[in-house]
Amino acid sequence: MSPDKHALRAKYRKLRAEMSEEQLELGSQLIAAQTAKFLMLHSDLLHFHLFFPMARQREINTFLIKTLLDSKGATVYTSRVSKHSIVMETLKLKPDTRFAMDSWGIPLPQDFELADASAIQVVFIPLLAYDQAGNRIGFGKGYYDVFLEGLAPSVLKVGLSFFPPEIHIPAESHDIPLDYCITPENILNF
Repeated sequence: MSPDKHALRAKYRKLRAEMSEEQLELGSQLIAAQTAKFLMLHSDLLHFHLFFPMARQREINTFLIKTLLDSKGATVYTSRVSKHSIVMETLKLKPDTRFAMDSWGIPLPQDFELADASAIQVVFIPLLAYDQAGNRIGFGKGYYDVFLEGLAPSVLKVGLSFFPPEIHIPAESHDIPLDYCITPENILNF
């Protein structure tokens, strides 16, 4: 990992840690409102992969987005990490899926069916930072890099961020850039 990426991870972890609960919730609501606009612009898309928020990482409350997708009649997927690798298994959810926290504080669906990822048209991607070209920095484990690599190139990759883009983030050959990033104020297209 480059020193630049390490510094950016530290910067955005600190920015998130400094947000109040009210700021987190308002930011999540505004991102959900921008996501509703994105869905109107892409009404032909019906299969969405969504991550769910880890409270300790101070992530966007994506349960608000799940509610939007369910109301649209979309099919919602999420993933869980396979026990012995960094490969993520695709889980197809129901509108009334219940969730429980695992030992890492990750909300895991209790009702799901294992699914093939080939139907997915949009992946909402967790990230710490991104730049004006759509390059992104996640938490550094590589789960989404491996997951995205296995999807069709036509799948839209949509980041969600409380913050505006950096000017430039160093990209590596295995990095897959975003197509869009949704913030509280904007829908950015790269």
